[in-house]
Amino acid sequence: MSTFQIALIIAGGLVLAVVVGYNAWSTHRNAPKRPSPAENEVSPDAPPVRHEPGFEGIGSASIGPDHGIEPSFDGHSVDLKDALQMPLPPVERRGGLDPLIDALAPIVADQIVSGDAALAALPPTRRAGSKPFAVEGLNEITQQWEVPVAGQRYKQFQAGVQLANRLGALNEIEFSEFVMKAQSFVDSIGAAVDFPDMLHEVARARELDQFASEHDAQLSFMLRARHAAWSPGYVQQNAGKVGFTAGAMPGRLVLPAAEAGLPPVLTLSYDTQAALSDDPEQSAIRDILLSLDVAQVNRVEQPFARLREVAAELCKSMDGVLCDQNGTPLPAMTMDPIAADLETLYDKLDTRELSAGSLLARRLFS
Repeated sequence: MSTFQIALIIAGGLVLAVVVGYNAWSTHRNAPKRPSPAENEVSPDAPPVRHEPGFEGIGSASIGPDHGIEPSFDGHSVDLKDALQMPLPPVERRGGLDPLIDALAPIVADQIVSGDAALAALPPTRRAGSKPFAVEGLNEITQQWEVPVAGQRYKQFQAGVQLANRLGALNEIEFSEFVMKAQSFVDSIGAAVDFPDMLHEVARARELDQFASEHDAQLSFMLRARHAAWSPGYVQQNAGKVGFTAGAMPGRLVLPAAEAGLPPVLTLSYDTQAALSDDPEQSAIRDILLSLDVAQVNRVEQPFARLREVAAELCKSMDGVLCDQNGTPLPAMTMDPIAADLETLYDKLDTRELSAGSLLARRLFS
């Protein structure tokens, strides 16, 4: 074999090695980023972590006559006696029927009605068309309006139908269905009812729907990968670092509100098919959606400021870029006018007694 042939063989081998190496590098570079297992590993020598019941954020500590101080964050301490004397936050009004957003029909029974009888007389469905329908009774003991409760006694009731929601204003057909359902309940318990004027209530519904339409804000921003795609696990891991938890549906994460039971402050969503894939770590996610339903979240949560912080942190940790819903990159300066507009919106909702995050606002904007 000549020297020239040997040189060709060597050159061919080098080219083949370069091609194989490039293909391997390209495959690795374009593969979806996976979560780092190191962050989830626990040393076998580490003692087991005990989770004691108690207030959130307070570690386990002895409480007794010799322990008047509890440890807290940032090196500060809280005196238990002072904590017990601290004023409680104001309790928000309950989410029952309200003349502000409901058409109400007062009902007076001929005699005392038990809660069991009232429950049996309620219609099988709690909607009139697309609007929520409800019946409440005035508890004889507490003198508070409530959904009928078995074992309680009522003399007065009120039936109501919501004037508007995100599906539109209450119309004449829905009002007629409300009348039919309420009349059926009234006949069953032996009572008299005084229905409001239909045309007046429908007009109120249209005015309320007009206000709601003009002051309804649902913001969504896209975080798009700059280079390599993300796997579902990678998205979940990075979202978990900024406070997100798993939502009720695949491909949906939520940033919980400070108070349990309230709607989430923010939601993060990505491709449902990628979340349900047989091998999710091989699923490639190029973008995720970060959303804020303004009317559903209390102003004190500062949801838009938290959205900006979360977006900036995720873009940094995941090598992404913030875009609008169409995928157009957004410069940071575009967020300030949005923040100013939201403050104006909050003020207008407050003026109408429909403050963002309140029970009435959550009902109206649903």
